[in-house]
Amino acid sequence: MTRHIEFANIHNFRDVGGYVAHDGRSVRWQRLYRADSLGWLAGPDIATFRSLKVRTVIDLRHPAEVERRGRVPETEGLRYHNLPVEGRTWNLATFDPSTGVERFLADRYLEVSEDGVPLLRSAIETIAEADNAPVVIHCAAGKDRTGILTALVLSLAGVAATDIVADYALTGLATPRFLADWQTRNKDALMWAGYGAAPAGAMELFLAEMDQRHGSLRAYCSDVLGLDPKTITKLHAHLLTDPISPG
Repeated sequence: MTRHIEFANIHNFRDVGGYVAHDGRSVRWQRLYRADSLGWLAGPDIATFRSLKVRTVIDLRHPAEVERRGRVPETEGLRYHNLPVEGRTWNLATFDPSTGVERFLADRYLEVSEDGVPLLRSAIETIAEADNAPVVIHCAAGKDRTGILTALVLSLAGVAATDIVADYALTGLATPRFLADWQTRNKDALMWAGYGAAPAGAMELFLAEMDQRHGSLRAYCSDVLGLDPKTITKLHAHLLTDPISPG
């Protein structure tokens, strides 16, 4: 199966399937996708998108971003949820080069885990419903807000932390194209040193500190997000392959 799906105007659209999960099961292909802004879909890209038969889009951007950059084109039957999980805007003036991009990003992700509780819960509940699949989750670059939600879902599915980190870091393959487009659209703007970067260390720090704070990502989902165990059961039922029969 193909993880990276090619579009002309979108650079970070990929399938989250294939990762090994509970009891030798794995995440099903063509059930959950992650992407950068679907507001850039146009021309032949729309046909490519529709060929995936997506039923649900979860847009994690702020309403102002959606208004400014556009949302996924409306299609009959497509369910659209705008769930802006990021409560605090980034203050780039607080970036300390001595501690690095990884530390700055991890701190922003921890803020989302604090501020986005009801919307993160709603997003996971939406993904857990089989009738909503295939689902695409996206933000602007498809790495920060999208990366946090993807990490939570994969953790609930029983995917190892090393694979969660590796999935996050795959955004780095799209970074050069993403930055080139950004510079074309924002000719006079200064680019932050870490813009578009997805260093593995950022997700490693985030996962480690979530473990320190909550015991595990799964415990965070249960104790902080308040996810019902039935939601996790439903998530496993449609997002994971069938258990392997003994013998």
